[in-house]
Amino acid sequence: MGTYDTMVRFFQDGGAFMYPIAAVLALGIAISIERFIYLGGVRRADRHDLQEVMDRVKRRDYAGALEFARGSKAAIGRILGYGLERAQSSSQREDIETAMEEGLIEVLPHLEKRTHYLAIFSNVATLLGLLGTIIGLIQAFTAVSAANPAEKADMLSASISVAMNTTAFGLISAIPLLLAHAVLQTKTNEMIDGLEMASVKFLNAITAASTRVGAGTSAR
Repeated sequence: MGTYDTMVRFFQDGGAFMYPIAAVLALGIAISIERFIYLGGVRRADRHDLQEVMDRVKRRDYAGALEFARGSKAAIGRILGYGLERAQSSSQREDIETAMEEGLIEVLPHLEKRTHYLAIFSNVATLLGLLGTIIGLIQAFTAVSAANPAEKADMLSASISVAMNTTAFGLISAIPLLLAHAVLQTKTNEMIDGLEMASVKFLNAITAASTRVGAGTSAR
């Protein structure tokens, strides 16, 4: 109970600027949780759908692979769907690769969505903390200017201690938000690299399958 009382007292002593900092922290935490859940779901869906499409391509079931990719909600499904659609009208590797690059450009905003807000919220929390401290110091010096000279030192010391609470809370809020941004950015970059690698594997598989078909036709 003592820890809880200390936290409540710390928050109350910080003044009005503690509330916007708390709001920024809460919003940042909500975005972080949503992004972690979303990216985790996308990664699992990508692994499953990539394996499914690759199996059908290896069996030369292009129609089935395209149908599956069109119905897929995973990022890799959209990308491979673009490539399969282009493969129906062109067997050139460059054309299929260009189509998949278009698909990658389309899914990137969904992967990176809202992550950049965490860095902004981190800076905002820090700046709100500093602003709250400055306002608190101004009020403190104004209050002690008319106080009894014997009490000025004690009053000023207490006022400064309270004013520093907003800076401390701003930093307490900013640090985890900044760490969450770094982790999410790393996960997003890893997923983008994985999508590019999967696209190359798919391109190699469909090119190899087309080459085998062409070789078989020439042999006849």
